[in-house]
Amino acid sequence: MKFEYPPGATPIDPNEAAGLIPQHLTLQSELNEYEASNILEALEWLSERRRGDPLDYEFVHIVHRQMLGRTWTWAGQSRRSDKNIGALWPEIAIRLRHLLDDVRAQIEHHAYPPTEIAARFHHRLVSVHVFPNGNGRHARLMADLLLADLTGSQRFEWGRGSLSNPSELRKSYINALQAADGGDYLPLLKFLETP
Repeated sequence: MKFEYPPGATPIDPNEAAGLIPQHLTLQSELNEYEASNILEALEWLSERRRGDPLDYEFVHIVHRQMLGRTWTWAGQSRRSDKNIGALWPEIAIRLRHLLDDVRAQIEHHAYPPTEIAARFHHRLVSVHVFPNGNGRHARLMADLLLADLTGSQRFEWGRGSLSNPSELRKSYINALQAADGGDYLPLLKFLETP
């Protein structure tokens, strides 16, 4: 199945936008800054505690809630509407559980090197598009957590820049994800190479 990745963020459904907690925000740039602050708190939370298993269904949701829980009332909850990308919303739970089981099997059978397992996990998590918003940022963090578990400390560089705003870097990232949609993971692996 081929997914379309728009140049900008996934459009927010009006019902989901009603879940915005800080009502004082009026501009997209303000929302971006607020979410970034919330995500920094989540990173601190992850560094201060014993992490959970990035392949645990509940932990996937907990991390999203930690990342965006001060911003959105629906943070950490699977979406309840269809988007222009991702699984149909009634299939999200099944697709996510299948993904987590597949990755466990890849690890157990050494199907790919650790960096490729984490890259494939990232791509497929984005493809399922579990949440109403924040899926790319969440999938990048989950892939980093998995890679750290597999290697002891390594994380991806993610192009060494911000992927949240439209840019050439984001375009390269989206192109790499689209190639992975077609089964070619080489562009994504090249994008994720660490120096």
